[in-house]
Amino acid sequence: MAVDTKKEQEREELHRAIWAIADELRGAVDGWDFKNYVLGTMFYRYISESLCNYINQGEKDSGNKDFDYAKLSDEEAKAASEDLCDDLLKSKGFFILPSELFCNVHANAANNENLNETLESVFRHIEESAKGKDSEGSFAGLFDDFDVNSNKLGATVAKRNEKLVKLLNGVADMKLGSVTDHDIDAFGDAYEYLMTMYASNAGKSGGEFFTPADVSELLTRLGTVGKTEINKVYDPACGSGSLLLKAAKVLRKDGVRNGFFGQEINITTYNLCRINMFLHDIGFENFDIACEDTLTTPKHWDDEPFELIVSNPPYSIKWAGDENPILINDKRFSPAGVLAPKSKADLAFIMHSLAWLAPNGTAAIVCFPGIMYRGGAEQKIRQYLIDNNFIDCIIQLPSNLFFGTSIATCIMVLKRGKTDNKTLFIDATSECVKVTNNNKLTPENIEHIVETFTKRKNAKHVSHLAPLDEIVKNEYNLSVSTYVEAEDTREKVDIVKLNAEIVQKENKLRKEIDAIIQEIGA
Repeated sequence: MAVDTKKEQEREELHRAIWAIADELRGAVDGWDFKNYVLGTMFYRYISESLCNYINQGEKDSGNKDFDYAKLSDEEAKAASEDLCDDLLKSKGFFILPSELFCNVHANAANNENLNETLESVFRHIEESAKGKDSEGSFAGLFDDFDVNSNKLGATVAKRNEKLVKLLNGVADMKLGSVTDHDIDAFGDAYEYLMTMYASNAGKSGGEFFTPADVSELLTRLGTVGKTEINKVYDPACGSGSLLLKAAKVLRKDGVRNGFFGQEINITTYNLCRINMFLHDIGFENFDIACEDTLTTPKHWDDEPFELIVSNPPYSIKWAGDENPILINDKRFSPAGVLAPKSKADLAFIMHSLAWLAPNGTAAIVCFPGIMYRGGAEQKIRQYLIDNNFIDCIIQLPSNLFFGTSIATCIMVLKRGKTDNKTLFIDATSECVKVTNNNKLTPENIEHIVETFTKRKNAKHVSHLAPLDEIVKNEYNLSVSTYVEAEDTREKVDIVKLNAEIVQKENKLRKEIDAIIQEIGA
């Protein structure tokens, strides 16, 4: 236990140092805009070190103990043979010449008057190395948000390069260990930490691309109860990929047999997600992240169904809905007989997820609370889900868990292969601790929620297992408060005792007043 505590302290110290570097680097640049530069440079350092280590290890295994790829000239590397390049493209998905490795570009950065052009060229060459290969989709446009000529970095080329030198120095100073020490997680861990910090400082916009680690853990645990492995994991609104990667952490990477799949509409966040996959050592052949509108242009028809679906889709956003005549006949939405309202796409994401859920699968989705009780089309969709026994559980979460919103959200758990015809409602509003301005789920909170979910029993003020007729009687209202009575934590007052005390005080007061009147009269 002492070793774990020490490791945790070292991790926290590393994170504080990393944030200090990242915060100092940005200077006058808005932190939200500058995140792409810090995170992109971290990725550049990671793939450079990963590639270098892979080549060096191969040489050392062949008896060439003193070999160092980073010290070769580009000509020597090219002369090494085409076999090396082909092997790297098959195993790593990309190729970098020695002069373009992070360590070498960083070493010459301070004296390079054309550093912006050098970095632009390096990033282009990395993406071009994957063209025509299986890895092309994973690398195409990956550095698009790393604009070395942006005025945000400085008004002149010299000012921009000055900032880029500081950026390279700062990321080089981050003590992330070495891939040779099998400390790959340090890169992914630091990346997640920085995204958490950027999200918490960005408010609403931060919440749109990043789901806090504690909520991610809960969703994944709910979706994998009783399982040690799954075929595939999918997130229809994957943001920066934190939910997908939590499956790799909970089940281990080899516990997700056939890969990680996600779709994201925002191109910047889409790029962050792909970088996040690489930094967590998910090979290009094991993930497929698409950039497009999931509801109108889904990109994984050939990959569904999925055994695990975890998602925190945007709350109550507008979508095409019945303005698009094709959607009502889309097999994802048509079973309900009605589309989610144009102004509130929440249940469209639910229907999409259900359509792509495997018969033995589970979907755990964060929801805006309004979809649980509003009437109209949303009520009809809820009726379809309940009457067909797809909703396994509704969990009311505490407020203030997410960046940029204080709303107390819910989790809807969907299953196609339920063993009963009942729906479990859990009140988890008290399962949290306050950390600065936000609430947080502790490991104990998560454990208690998962345990309640697994037991599937009635527990006063905590959970209620509702049969179909009870839900029908409540007109398909799925608000947890309808089924689980909140505990009354107000102080109980003994009315009889209180009345006696009041009468006693009144009598005492009367006597005192009578005495004063007598004294005045005398």
